[in-house]
Amino acid sequence: MSDIIQLLPDSVANQIAAGEVVQRPSSAVKELMENAIDAGASHIKLLVKDAGKALIQVIDNGKGMSATDARLSFERHATSKIKQVADIFTIHTMGFRGEALASVAAIAQVELKTRRAEDELGTRIEIEGSVVQSQDFCQASVGTTVVVKNLFYNVPARRNFLKSNPIELKHIIEEFQRLALAHPDIAFDMQQDGEYKFQLPASNLKIRMVQLFGKGTAERIAEIAEQTDLIAISGFIGMPAWAKKTRGEQYFFVNKRFIKDAYLNHAVVSAYQGLLAPDTFPAYVLNITIDPAMIDVNVHPTKTEIKFENEKVIYAILRATVKRSLGVHNITPSIDFNSDADFKNYRPLGHNEVPEAPKIRFNPEYNPFAATQQQPQLNIRQQYNSANWETVFDKLVPTASIEQQSAFPLDETTVDKPALSNANPFQLHSQWVVAAVKSGLLVINQQAAHERILYEKFLQHLANNQGYSQQLLFPQTLTLTAANCELVEELLPELIALGFELRKFGTTTFVIEGIPVEIADAEAVELIETLLENVNQNASITKFDKRDGLAKTLARRAAIKPGKVLELAEMQNLIDELFSCEMPTLALNGEKTLTIITATELLKKIGK
Repeated sequence: MSDIIQLLPDSVANQIAAGEVVQRPSSAVKELMENAIDAGASHIKLLVKDAGKALIQVIDNGKGMSATDARLSFERHATSKIKQVADIFTIHTMGFRGEALASVAAIAQVELKTRRAEDELGTRIEIEGSVVQSQDFCQASVGTTVVVKNLFYNVPARRNFLKSNPIELKHIIEEFQRLALAHPDIAFDMQQDGEYKFQLPASNLKIRMVQLFGKGTAERIAEIAEQTDLIAISGFIGMPAWAKKTRGEQYFFVNKRFIKDAYLNHAVVSAYQGLLAPDTFPAYVLNITIDPAMIDVNVHPTKTEIKFENEKVIYAILRATVKRSLGVHNITPSIDFNSDADFKNYRPLGHNEVPEAPKIRFNPEYNPFAATQQQPQLNIRQQYNSANWETVFDKLVPTASIEQQSAFPLDETTVDKPALSNANPFQLHSQWVVAAVKSGLLVINQQAAHERILYEKFLQHLANNQGYSQQLLFPQTLTLTAANCELVEELLPELIALGFELRKFGTTTFVIEGIPVEIADAEAVELIETLLENVNQNASITKFDKRDGLAKTLARRAAIKPGKVLELAEMQNLIDELFSCEMPTLALNGEKTLTIITATELLKKIGK
């Protein structure tokens, strides 16, 4: 039997390595810009075409490379930053594994021009699919320019997995912003298809945040600074009142390297306890400076995850520092009474005035189990889906007949779906809608039922582009990060189909002029931020259905909640619309929207 183990060709090995380092155009942008930062550049320009698929060009004014170094930079594991094992644990630079250029060159057509200040001529190298096509001397400015064309041209399967241009551009902008925030002392420019997205002069962190997040940012953030024997913390945190439904403006840097760390994020968020509205996220840009020997930055190919030697201590320091900063800046929770409108008309009682007892309207003759109870007739009753009623009751209603001596007049031979339509529902604990049926009591979870109704409506709107819009009396302004602005552009057809009316106003601002009629009482800006957050959080899921996600998020956001008191007509309407759904019994979380408590079960509980 012949030997079967063999060494991979360099071209294949490089493509495998590229799969770890370069997952999409934004990965190449990150690697090339980090190289420019490590080269000591004071000005870095990024140019992309077709969201990086056709062209990525990074121009820096760093120290450049010699002809020999330029050639070696395309070899795997070639680096100027490590000479021995111990150096791995004292890394202060961004890239250090020596795989960036080799990985990019394995799956693209690359041209590099570079010159050092002491050299009269620069070096030009062309490389394609890991194969050097040419190398010669050329006229060049001091620094390095890398041009990457036709990314994944020789890996078509990989290219097919790329998302739409707005989504890929969003990822590029995110990488650009992370590096720009970590290095405010460096000037950064970015162009997309010849149009400037950013022109950021060298500045300090506060000004850089204003440059990236908008003019109002300066008034919405508080500085944070702490120096201990273990770590130093610096940066800015957002005021609680400006917390958003999106997590987009949350940045952690360790020694100026962007990281993702749920544990440290929890430390920051927990410091805001009692200060944030539900389901909102505070903004922060925080840099932790620590001895490199106390962290391991090489635990993930993209280097966005690191390990701390004393993470519990760092957690405690970070939480205490944020909490103290909130106190120093006198940031206290704003009172938000989510009460009814009568609170606004409150007035103190007079000296001899006696408070009036609350009045509760009810019908003393009401009997929920009376089959002959007269009910108002609603037009919508004529619209119920007969097939769905029958399907539900085939599955839910027991076939055993009820004994004549039962306290419940539930004769299955005479009570049918119109009887339920004519039943008199009532509300239990402002959470369940209850109605008498031939086999017992139908109990509906009002929130789950309404979510199911809205979800199927929104799916129909998306499929047919028939969402109706409620015009806002006062249009609202939606200001986004550049990355989320690209996401809105991507989602615009779906948002319009759902009933939103948006108009672009400036670079990263939209004016909301209308929202879906089904949720006319919702806060428009908060609503869209919630939709964006859902898409951002699920975008990495391969089988994520964007339209389904939008419909579910919108339905959950707009559905009536427990505690909402319903009028009789509203309860009747809820029942009718629920049984007009394709899947009336299934809640969006996979549980049931309703259940039937049979007369037999009731008799067992209370006896005959």
